[in-house]
Amino acid sequence: MSGHRTYFNLGLGACLSASLSAFAADAPTVHVYNWYDYIGPTTLHDFTRDTGISPVYDTFDSAEVLEGKLLTSRSGYDVVVASNFSLPTLIKAGALQPLPRAQMPGFKNMDPDLLAKLANNDPGNQYAVPYLWGTNGIGYNVDKVRAALGDKAPVDSWDLVFKEENLAKLGQCGVAMLDSPSEMLPVALHYLGLPPNSTDPEDYKKAEALLLKLRPHIAYFNSSKFISDLANGNICVAVGWSGAMLEAKKTAEQAGNGVKIAYSLPKEGAPVWFDTLVLLKDAPNPAQGIAFIDYLMRPEVIAPVSDHLAYPNGNRTATPLVAEATRNNPAVYPSAEAMATLFTLQPLPPATERVRTRVWSKVKNGQ
Repeated sequence: MSGHRTYFNLGLGACLSASLSAFAADAPTVHVYNWYDYIGPTTLHDFTRDTGISPVYDTFDSAEVLEGKLLTSRSGYDVVVASNFSLPTLIKAGALQPLPRAQMPGFKNMDPDLLAKLANNDPGNQYAVPYLWGTNGIGYNVDKVRAALGDKAPVDSWDLVFKEENLAKLGQCGVAMLDSPSEMLPVALHYLGLPPNSTDPEDYKKAEALLLKLRPHIAYFNSSKFISDLANGNICVAVGWSGAMLEAKKTAEQAGNGVKIAYSLPKEGAPVWFDTLVLLKDAPNPAQGIAFIDYLMRPEVIAPVSDHLAYPNGNRTATPLVAEATRNNPAVYPSAEAMATLFTLQPLPPATERVRTRVWSKVKNGQ
């Protein structure tokens, strides 16, 4: 679905009055590039209603597509939603411009704890503000895991998937992991007590040994298939993103198929990721871009987005406005204790990336 154009086609004739439609034809515009299906159903319409600025809205479906577009040509976009993992590359390439906080009154609403974690990828929080965020953890079929491991199954720990005696039993009902060396290898390193963003080749040998031992019990590595398989009961455990597990849970509930899905953030710590709002260096409409970012920092604007997508936002003032079922779900909004254990992922030097690619190839092939 990359490049799928959704030019603010909520139907100005239907959504806005005739007079506003006429105005919109000559209105200032802002060009926005976001992940596919990653905004509230009325957010763009409301933005035009409240500011008089018309969004031209395009979507992408992978970080590689986004980076390729931003690093190889003038994209024509003003505001882009970029993952924290991409920020160092984009900053180093000079693709972003610092955000003028004086023109963004909404910045005061940002959660300082999240900003501190984001500063690992954006020192001084100069270029990015959090939009939505999430964690990587374990999604599991409550009944099948209990049947395989008993009532004391360590569902709150990485031991569930990294201890061979557990995984051997769970392998009978199906285990899946993300096909992503940049996300799975840091978790394996962390489990072994090693730095998740290590650049030491010896550390990767240890992670490789651990994963090769587990490989016979892993059904597959895939970054999308696990969602429907978990929801349908075709697998019983998956390592992946918080929102994907909640999507599987919702799908199972809507299907009424009796599959009970839960999401666990392991107590030892796990990756936390942020999708952020950035302003491009060559933005054709920087003033409108700033207005768009500031609009999304309004608590009453971002809270419904979190409700719709089941991802927390970076706005502490918005939390009381988020639906109770969402904000009180520790799978969506981790506790302060859980937050303290989370770590961010970093881009690594090319030599280390080559090591990771080789290790991952061996693990997937089982040799």
